[in-house]
Amino acid sequence: MAEKKEINIQLEKNEIQPNNEVHGRIELNYNGRFDTIVINSQIENSSDVFSYTQLNGKKIHHPYARLSIFKKDLGEKNIIEFIAITQHIPSKEFSKVKFRTSIIQEHKEVANDILYLKIKK
Repeated sequence: MAEKKEINIQLEKNEIQPNNEVHGRIELNYNGRFDTIVINSQIENSSDVFSYTQLNGKKIHHPYARLSIFKKDLGEKNIIEFIAITQHIPSKEFSKVKFRTSIIQEHKEVANDILYLKIKK
């Protein structure tokens, strides 16, 4: 039986079009100490970014590729749900996107997970 990852990211879809929302979910199975959970998105061969518009049901406005969530803001939750959106238009048929989430303790990464997505024209 496979052991659960310490942090796991899932996206509702693995392909979107520009200006469509991405619904994501992060599951924490980490029992150690940590300060922050980080979500980072990178659109390959582009300086465009995803903006985060919702975090655990609350509207936010975070127009940057990297979103940090402090442990004290999570409370006892082990599930983080987010919505992000981009206006990126691929120069070719599609662009690849990497979503990476990390657990940070005292400025060091202790666990991470990566997932890929396509933005299609």
